[in-house]
Order: sequence, then C-alpha cells, then structure tokens
Amino acid sequence: MSTTATERPPSTDRAAPPAAVAVERDGDVVTLTLDRPQKRNALALDVMVELTDALTAVGDSDALGVVLAANGPVFSAGHNFGDMSGASLDEARHLFEVCTQMMDTIQSIPQPVVAKVHALATAAGCQLVASCDLAVAAESAGFAIPGGKGGLFCHTPLVAVSRNIGRKRALEMALTGDVVDAATAAQWGLINRVVPDDELDDAVDDLVARVTRGSALSRALGKRAFYAQVGLDQPSAYRHAVEVMASAAMIPDAQEGFAAFLEKRHPEFHQRAKH
Repeated sequence: MSTTATERPPSTDRAAPPAAVAVERDGDVVTLTLDRPQKRNALALDVMVELTDALTAVGDSDALGVVLAANGPVFSAGHNFGDMSGASLDEARHLFEVCTQMMDTIQSIPQPVVAKVHALATAAGCQLVASCDLAVAAESAGFAIPGGKGGLFCHTPLVAVSRNIGRKRALEMALTGDVVDAATAAQWGLINRVVPDDELDDAVDDLVARVTRGSALSRALGKRAFYAQVGLDQPSAYRHAVEVMASAAMIPDAQEGFAAFLEKRHPEFHQRAKH
C-alpha cells in the first residue's frame, strides 16, 4: 500500500539528548560547566566523553584559560553506578580508562584549568577537582572519596587526591569516606583557596586573570614540564627541567621578554600553544 502525504511512516529519529557540558567563551577564557543537576552531575560514560571532547577542543583553540564549573546543588557525585551495575570486566575497565583519559586531558592541554567548586565534590568528582591545575572553592563546598565506607573503594580517585595532599591525609579520606570541608581542603592542599560563597565567581575570575598573563606558549611549556618532572627523583627532574628551560629560552617570546626587560619596555608576546 502506498503512503500519502498525510500518512507518513513513523519517524525513527530521536531528539539528541541535551548537552551534559555547557561551553561558554568570554574573551580568552572558556568555561566548561557540568550541566546535569538532576543527575547530581554524575560522571556517566557519555558525560566523560563529552567533557573530554570539550577539553580537547579548547586545547586546540587560542583560548588562554579554562574554568571547570557545575550547575546545581552538587558539583559532581562521581561515577554513575548505572554504568557499573551488571557490567562485564571489559566494560568496567573501559569506563575507568575513559575516566583516566579525561583526567589526563585536563593536565595535557596547554591552558591552565581552574576548578570552581561551589558544592560537594565526591568520588570521581573529587578526583576531577584534584586533577585540575588549580581550584577555588566556596565555603559551603565539601570533598570526599567515600568508597571506603561502601562496596567499591575509590582506587582511581585516590591516584589524583594522593598527588595533592600526601599519603596519610589521602588514606584518611579514602578509608573513612568522610566529607572534608573546604577550609580543611585548602589547608591540606587539595584546593588553592576557600572563599565566601558570594565571592566565588570574583575569586575565580581574579585567579584566572593572574594565571593567563605573559606568554601563552611559555606558560604551556611550563605546565607540560611540571607534570613531566613532578613525579621524578630530583636528579632526573633537574635533567628534564634544564633541557626544557634551555630550549624554551630560544623561543621568540622568551627573547622578546629578555629584550623588553633590557630595553625597559613592556613585552609583546604573540606565541600560543595548541594541544
């Protein structure tokens, strides 16, 4: 039977789900906002893929800085248990590999990434904050890696957290699962500073403005070298840093900085790095 204009077969097209990550650029700064508040900004598999793609796109752009924020009453509740319930070993392994790629991307893109934490960041959400280059939190924020008091220990979040706050405090967080308030998180070194809730936006804007001054390429080389050397023993770290710094002294922006200092003028930097 033929189909008339008024008897079309049902469409198989489905509307694309709303984006889990909102992307907004203001001047030289891009803000990536986790935007599934009804899901407590859980880091479901599709969310992690979307955030990784967004970070990669910013890394390939001429933006100078990145802010990682979230909407809703929770910054991020961590992994989505629905992705793990009944999963096979291969599926679970893939999930955590995707998560690791997302965390590594934060540290591999050339721009400084600043976490703006307004509320609770738990499990992989806490790992996300710990993986950012810098972090500012509101007084009402909290941080936890609670797997130790549940059925799945926070193995991968502990990798990032322990590289920020040291073994004893990291294990205290992981074994107790207790929430650490923002003031304690700042004292321990998990975040850079804590501010009153109504000053969070201004504090993040101020920090981003200060960490995006100077040569973008020089700063990108510095970020890359930091992560390359920070886990090495001191002699190896110095060997790496000496080679990087000697090579970096040759780039045009470095030479412009030297010349401007000697000539008592403001430098003009033009080089930008890409991921």
